[in-house]
Amino acid sequence: MDTTFYFDISKTGSCYSFARKLKQLMEKELDDICDYDREIIYLCIGSDRSTGDSLGPLVGHRLSNLYTFNHTVYGTLKNPVHAVNLSQYIEDIYCTHRNPFIIAIDASLGSKNHVGYVTLSTEPLKPGLGVKKQLREVGDISVTGIVNFSGILDTMVLQSTRLSTVMELSEFISHGIVSAAHMSAAHADNRQLI
Repeated sequence: MDTTFYFDISKTGSCYSFARKLKQLMEKELDDICDYDREIIYLCIGSDRSTGDSLGPLVGHRLSNLYTFNHTVYGTLKNPVHAVNLSQYIEDIYCTHRNPFIIAIDASLGSKNHVGYVTLSTEPLKPGLGVKKQLREVGDISVTGIVNFSGILDTMVLQSTRLSTVMELSEFISHGIVSAAHMSAAHADNRQLI
């Protein structure tokens, strides 16, 4: 059953709410399958050649440059994961990592009143959906940043998306992911002390 949560990045406390909900969803998904040894992978999808589609690589760039972030990240500004190489990266992830738990991150288009929102879902990500591309679904959890509104010429809309919107969304998502990781680490430490 699809469970999707929306977070308005302009509201105070929204990033903390996103981080807390991400931590809860990760723990619930891992509890449901009773496998706590799965490696958490962040798969940041998008292209650095389109402003609206650069959200994933920007998040990946931010996460991969943090020395305190101990999870594997695929998809950065230097090495983006996009429509052409996505399937190969998914294959590589499943060959390289034992039973990976994938959190997929991508830009999306939505309704006008949801631009500037972040979504968090327990459903796999369907990359390319906004621009009518059929790409492989991926992710145990998916995160999207709604960078612009969907219309007739969605590819053109992505090209003309404001960079400031994408930067604010990428900062919100990366900060929320790092906060969720710290919350999970603190929770695990407390469990070991008991």
